Amino acid sequence: MEKTWNQRCLPMLLLLAILSADTNHNNIIFLRQTAADGVTPEEATHLRDEVREMFYHAFNGYMEHAFPLDELKPLSCGGEDSLGGYALTLIDSLDMLALLGDRERFTSSVDWIGKNLRFDINKTVSVFETTIRVLGGLLSAHLIASDYATGMRIPSYDNQLFDLAEDLARRMLPAFDTPTGIPFGSVNLLYGVDEQESRITSTAGGGTLTLEFGMLSRLTNDPIFEQVTKNAVRGLWARRSKLNLVGAHINVFTGEWTQKDAGIGTSIDSFYEYLLKAYLLFGDEEYLFIFQEAYAAAMHYLYNDPWYVEVNMDSAAIVWPLFNSLQAFWPGLQVLAGDIDPAIRTHAAFFSVWKRYGFTPEGFNLATLTVQQGQKSYPLRPELIESTYWLYKATRDPRYLDVGRDMVVSLQYGARCPCGYCHIVDVEFHNKEDHMESFFLAETVKYLWLLFDLASGPDNLVENGPYKYIFSTEGHLLPATPQISLIREHCSYLGAYCKGGSIEQESRKSDISIHPQENNVSALSGSWVHSSYPSDSSFLKSTTTSGLMKGLCPGLTHGQKYGISYVDATSTVQEDHSTHQRENVADSHSLLVVSQQSADNSLSNNKNNDHDMNVQESSE
Repeated sequence: MEKTWNQRCLPMLLLLAILSADTNHNNIIFLRQTAADGVTPEEATHLRDEVREMFYHAFNGYMEHAFPLDELKPLSCGGEDSLGGYALTLIDSLDMLALLGDRERFTSSVDWIGKNLRFDINKTVSVFETTIRVLGGLLSAHLIASDYATGMRIPSYDNQLFDLAEDLARRMLPAFDTPTGIPFGSVNLLYGVDEQESRITSTAGGGTLTLEFGMLSRLTNDPIFEQVTKNAVRGLWARRSKLNLVGAHINVFTGEWTQKDAGIGTSIDSFYEYLLKAYLLFGDEEYLFIFQEAYAAAMHYLYNDPWYVEVNMDSAAIVWPLFNSLQAFWPGLQVLAGDIDPAIRTHAAFFSVWKRYGFTPEGFNLATLTVQQGQKSYPLRPELIESTYWLYKATRDPRYLDVGRDMVVSLQYGARCPCGYCHIVDVEFHNKEDHMESFFLAETVKYLWLLFDLASGPDNLVENGPYKYIFSTEGHLLPATPQISLIREHCSYLGAYCKGGSIEQESRKSDISIHPQENNVSALSGSWVHSSYPSDSSFLKSTTTSGLMKGLCPGLTHGQKYGISYVDATSTVQEDHSTHQRENVADSHSLLVVSQQSADNSLSNNKNNDHDMNVQESSE
């Protein structure tokens, strides 16, 4: 169906309106250098050092005034328990200390946690938040502290963090005991799931556990952790609509959607993120197949170039013309998927909201071009900064350094408090709230520091370390070590899925087809390298059976565990029926190119190049 003039032009007119809007209505306006001035390499170095100081201002404030409570109150210089009462901010900060090369504090922090942290406590905690912040933080720090290759190995370290991580994950397993496989939202660490626990959970809450639990399976040789989280993803995806959209909230017992708003933001965002990242980290094609279909549907029904809207998952009728701040991770995910052009346009649109207010509000109404009532705060979220880092890494376009500089200025002059950085209650007036989430240290300053370190000539674990890293949704560093990510192997660890066999998995395919496309981000230095992926029917068929846990595979050899050697595929007993297929799909961790087109002509129309404004014009 041909697009109307309104469908083609209104989104870009919206962007122009925001960029040209009068911003003097009680806003704090920050002076900045023009984009023409640009960020020089010398200034990038200064900005990197300034961000380092920002981290230590907040980290030292936490250690001096809040530790061992969970989080800092940066205005009053106090502390509060917000999750489980186990030094949350310290755990969330561990891999940032390692990234900065701070051996002394990294060592002392790991030592304290190993000696003092216990999870046999009568606390009811969020499964989602505990997984991404605590479990992910412990696993990331363990893999750094135990490995000579990282340059941050602690000689006295004896797997204390790993033991804690396994204990914590086992205490969360009762949450997965549901008819659908989708976990409860909360679990008591001592007694399991309370009888009165709500049966409603979010899609993100149930579908954003695969990286941390999957990594634990590979480190423990116990498949249970990966099994339960993959079953949760399958439980959600099996209940998708005929449009391949998922809703925001679901009943974990009946499988009925209690909120059918589909989007890429609140309550759904990281479901998409972990589909792609689970494939990149584990090489499991089942996640790739689901991501391909889910991504194509999102671009078809949710994308209103350059914005994204929320629609009814069954009818695709627009229910919410809103930009919410959690959507801002999406351009970064698109970089990993190789879909750069829409990522650039969407990032420019999202950043125009930041420029208008100095921060991004939780909600910005695209119909009224105003901050959404009740969603005026900025809780120091990292998502737009994360996407800025990824776009700079992919394009090396200096405009993203200008964006990062603006963000540093906003945080320094608008959010800095005596002992840390404060939530902004209202982005129009920049009123401060006495709270600092742990993710400010785990993500917000981490991505800013990585951005400017990359521009300065990178000297850090991510860019120059021994492994490629996937960032969890909490910004934790998850390395693609041979033990975790043996995608060339047919059998990677005890209990893993072995290629071959006759197990078939029913999978409903949408009408959306995936076509090969040349990778347009081959210059993405130090990241996943792959130029295309196959689209033949045999490949799509293979994705429907990949990743099933089905039996006992040989354990890792010493050489495999430490990356010295690989199993010869020709000698593997359970050989896949098409070795050539596997080489095409997973010869290396791949930077995927997800097709911007569909067999459905309307998706092609949605991707039409009917906007005449280039990126530079839309970002100024």
